[in-house]
Amino acid sequence: MRAQAAGAETSVLCFTDGQAAHFRGGAAENAELGRMRRAELDAACAVLGVTDCQVLHYPDGQLAQQNFEEMAGVVAEHIRRKRPQVVLTFGGDGGVNLHRDHAAISAVTTLAFHWAGRAEMFPEQMDAGLKAYAPQKLYYASTPFVSVRDRPELTKLAATTPWSLTLELEDLADRKLEAFSKHNSQQGVLKRVGDHLRQAMQRERYLLVARRGIASVTEDAGMWAGVTEE
Repeated sequence: MRAQAAGAETSVLCFTDGQAAHFRGGAAENAELGRMRRAELDAACAVLGVTDCQVLHYPDGQLAQQNFEEMAGVVAEHIRRKRPQVVLTFGGDGGVNLHRDHAAISAVTTLAFHWAGRAEMFPEQMDAGLKAYAPQKLYYASTPFVSVRDRPELTKLAATTPWSLTLELEDLADRKLEAFSKHNSQQGVLKRVGDHLRQAMQRERYLLVARRGIASVTEDAGMWAGVTEE
């Protein structure tokens, strides 16, 4: 939202359409649920002002069993095409619900962030006309709470991603909640964590994981601090 207000382009890459979700929104079969969730994501992105959103066809709930190098190549290709200055992804914990798919995407995106700038990685993309490109900063989202269905003990036991940067959303918090509400098929999730969600909505926390050059995370003054035009 702030990126949109600042005139920056934003891109979302999602590997699955959520067909294995526990909450199914009345969908009769997996393909129907996938179509519903793609439409919901599009609606949420519209609220947030996301410039571009792509959903791939990897199997929901099974990303940890896929070829990590192949998936890193997919993300690297996206980075080389979109040329983002800043990349955001899940922490290795898997986010609020400690989801295995989210943890897998954290690892894959971290590899792609570092490899996209090296021409020897995925050279077939160079042959197809792309150029190596190294983003300037990588952040992990820090979960504001933990809520895993039927696993209440993880609320206290799970190790989660710390943070180095806090963003106060202020009047944008309501807009973010509106975007969450677009995921109608996930109302069961929203009902379960709704109180936590509303309390956490006022701020976002991120861990600076990598940046160009040699620097301390304590020197990070903001998500776009130190970012240069190229």
